[in-house]
Amino acid sequence: MSERIVVIGAGAIGGITAALMRKAGEDVTLVCKHMDIADLANGRGLHVTGFVGDATVPVHSVADIAELHGKFDLCLIATKAYDMPGCARDMLPLLRPDSLVVSMQNGICTDALASVVGRERTVGCVIGWGATMHSHGELEMTSGGEFIIGMLEGCASPRLEALQKALSAVVPTTISENIYAELYSKLIVNSCITSLGAVCGLTLGEMMKRRQARKIFLAVIGEAVDVARAMRLAVPPYGGKLDYFKLMRGDTPLDNLRRHLMIRVVGMKYSKLKSSSLQSLERGRPTEIDCFNGYIVQKGEELGVDCPVCRRLTRMVKDIEHGARKISEDNLNDNAFKAL
Repeated sequence: MSERIVVIGAGAIGGITAALMRKAGEDVTLVCKHMDIADLANGRGLHVTGFVGDATVPVHSVADIAELHGKFDLCLIATKAYDMPGCARDMLPLLRPDSLVVSMQNGICTDALASVVGRERTVGCVIGWGATMHSHGELEMTSGGEFIIGMLEGCASPRLEALQKALSAVVPTTISENIYAELYSKLIVNSCITSLGAVCGLTLGEMMKRRQARKIFLAVIGEAVDVARAMRLAVPPYGGKLDYFKLMRGDTPLDNLRRHLMIRVVGMKYSKLKSSSLQSLERGRPTEIDCFNGYIVQKGEELGVDCPVCRRLTRMVKDIEHGARKISEDNLNDNAFKAL
């Protein structure tokens, strides 16, 4: 029997995921938040382009969780991190005891999700592909990649393979027995690229041309690695290639040159990449900074590891959110970063 699946959030990630699963024949309902998007998805359908080709897929959609009926086997929450706990609470009457709820946020939100739906239902998900929403219903997969999914430690569910099958209609999907380490690996990348881009307003390529930006970038990785060591967490290389521990090894001038060259190459490869947090700020919306650098700071405080650069970036982004600071390249020269 087919699993009943609900995807909450019709942005780039949620919309593409729902559309491609539906195209593959899965029983999918999409919660869109806005009625005009729901009407579009129900009618013409969601138009998906880019890395996966070109397809227009009608998806059964509603504008609010309150419009859903019956029980769902799989619930994928693809909202911003700050909206996720509320969505999970609203879904509780619609879940079976063995239903799975997937956190599709950037950063690490599995603890927050588990506090609402229970650890035995919580699934972490690393999204290793890129997407953008050009307008309502116009979604582009900008880069290929994979999903990595996994239950929290000590939990298991036979539905996990059904989730893997459904998500494999979107991109290749693997199951990890240590999803927290996988999530932390992506968290480090987000804490560098997304947060730094938010404060200076530059694309990744422009950022990595600037030595001061590269110094901050590397300092964030260093703090994240120190926290990982304190947690005794074996963080895998991001994307199977970016080995943080190897990158930060050694303190000679040659080691430092190697680090700068490596991230300069990354900047050239993804030169047009624009911070998702920067895009949120430009739309007048809050960011997910508490789930990025803020998370590293929090874990550092719990373990006695000081993270001054991540702390300062977190404060700067919050100041921008509150209108107390402007997005500017001058932020790279903040006093807190001069000693790097």
